[in-house]
Amino acid sequence: MKKIPTVIFWAVAFAYVESAVVEYLRALYYPAMGGGFEFPLITLEELEKMGPEHLARLLIEFGRELATLLMLSAVGLIAGKNRREAIAYFMVAFGSWDIAFYLWLKLFLGWPESIMTWDLLFLVPVPWVSPVVAPVIISAAMIGAGLVVLICESRNLPLYSTWKDWVFLVAGGLTVIVAFCWDYRNIMAGGLPNPFNWPLFFLGLGISAFTFLQIVRRNTRA
Repeated sequence: MKKIPTVIFWAVAFAYVESAVVEYLRALYYPAMGGGFEFPLITLEELEKMGPEHLARLLIEFGRELATLLMLSAVGLIAGKNRREAIAYFMVAFGSWDIAFYLWLKLFLGWPESIMTWDLLFLVPVPWVSPVVAPVIISAAMIGAGLVVLICESRNLPLYSTWKDWVFLVAGGLTVIVAFCWDYRNIMAGGLPNPFNWPLFFLGLGISAFTFLQIVRRNTRA
């Protein structure tokens, strides 16, 4: 529990670094918006016409996104005393990083204009897009779940899970990811985002949340 403030502090500082990089990329590729960002995206064909160095920069961006996940995972592994704590600290770090990322961008660019502003979340393996509020909801849920796990660990009430629990947790997570990637063909073709698939998003979130609450109830009931 004593490591939680340190992990959050690290995540907020890391979010500053990430948001600074995004600010540079937006200034480079969307100068007409004053360093801001709007859809449609630059297509691969348009990027190729700009020169081979831009395609190389896209590959570097893929690597940066993967490195971000590895760094957040490493924090969990370093801070956690066991697998449960490692996962919990990762969830707290990821959620704190993501929310702080938007707060830093708001400070730097005045973006997003609202919680319903569309954003490009990830590029790997295909573009993830949604209104800003969707990843913030997931991040808040991750922070909450991670804190519950860590509190239970501190009280010697570890939340043991079965393989069936993990099947439903992973299924819920994948369903949320599918919702984020639902419109990827249109986005890659340079189109404007279609309405977000909120039913699929909340279905995935609901599956994961219900499963987690069942794990908590099973392990903490008298």
